[in-house]
Amino acid sequence: MFSFSLMAANVLEGDSMEQDVESPVTIHPPKLPKQAREDLPKHLNKECTKRRIQRYVRKDGKCNVHHGNVRETYRYLTDIFTTLVDLKWRFNLFIFVMVYTVTWLFFGFIWWLIAYIRGDMEHIGDKKWTPCVSNLNGFVSAFLFSIETETTIGYGYRVITDKCPEGIILLLVQSVLGSIVNAFMVGCMFVKISQPKKRAETLVFSTNAVISMRDGKLCLMFRVGDLRNSHIVEASIRAKLIKSKQTKEGEFIPLNQTDINVGYYTGDDRLFLVSPLIISHEINQQSPFWEISKAQLPKEELEIVVILEGMVEATGMTCQARSSYVTSEILWGYRFTPVLTLEDGFYEVDYNNFHETYETNTPPYSAKELAEKASKAELPLTWSVSSQLDQHAEVDPEEEPKSQEEQTERNGDVANLENESKV
Repeated sequence: MFSFSLMAANVLEGDSMEQDVESPVTIHPPKLPKQAREDLPKHLNKECTKRRIQRYVRKDGKCNVHHGNVRETYRYLTDIFTTLVDLKWRFNLFIFVMVYTVTWLFFGFIWWLIAYIRGDMEHIGDKKWTPCVSNLNGFVSAFLFSIETETTIGYGYRVITDKCPEGIILLLVQSVLGSIVNAFMVGCMFVKISQPKKRAETLVFSTNAVISMRDGKLCLMFRVGDLRNSHIVEASIRAKLIKSKQTKEGEFIPLNQTDINVGYYTGDDRLFLVSPLIISHEINQQSPFWEISKAQLPKEELEIVVILEGMVEATGMTCQARSSYVTSEILWGYRFTPVLTLEDGFYEVDYNNFHETYETNTPPYSAKELAEKASKAELPLTWSVSSQLDQHAEVDPEEEPKSQEEQTERNGDVANLENESKV
């Protein structure tokens, strides 16, 4: 028996030693953000396949961000009203029912405890005894009296007498606390019902964004619309570019936000959203798309977040609708199909074509390359002037030196030629 135990111990020890030998040494790398791990240099990430771009904001406007390891949870309780409003409906209704039930049970127990201490339970049916609460003969009747008191129903069967000062004080306390509970819970439900989040469901964005020429300039465009007849007051639009970057000092900034100008300086970002509008962003030197061409666009890992804000005309509450576009949803060389037509006495919007686009002739170059090509197209004029100057400066060695007047006349021609080139 001893030898069998020793053999088993040797076998287990051998297995453990074999596992220790075979198991590799695990070195835990420093914990980096997920985006930082994905954006490692290419020579360190050759085996990785093409990554799927993770959205920062989904198409329905919900932010794809989860807060983890929040240790200071007490901060949620400091703003309990907002916490209750942000809860889902099933939890909100559960808390609504539980708060009223607990308060009714608590004060019902207090009413029963007062009656029990005073001895009212021992004198049930005794007409000579004046109880604290008439016709209160148990916990159930005390619970019903608590509901009648807090909700001010007052059936008239159970009433408090004037021989019970502690009952009068409890009645005052329950009336005040009951009013506070009613105001808090009814206010919470009212705010949750009247939230303008559902109003954003009728504010629509185009499925794709497009890049094409407009007035001779390369522009990024998307379309917004309102499906309701009641309009959004003081509507404004803004856009953000979400893209990770690395600074010159080597600092990695995940999901860096860059503002995209959609008419802030010209006032085009303030909308009169009666019919669908095409929002345009001119790609210039201040634009983050200045150096992006058609061939480079699919290789970029970026996301455009668009935010439409305004006040609901019916309630006056602020409403916000959001959407986003990743690189696969940005179409180069397309325009939006018109949706507005003139009918007999009114304009009609055809929302069947709201998301439709059609292809148009657009150069595949970036805005920077287009600007360079446009500048080179003007260079032949300068070259012609300089060539003429060089031709005038050259002197044939076989020709004899001309007179001083001819030399002065030539210098005058050169001066006039330089003035023309400056003009």
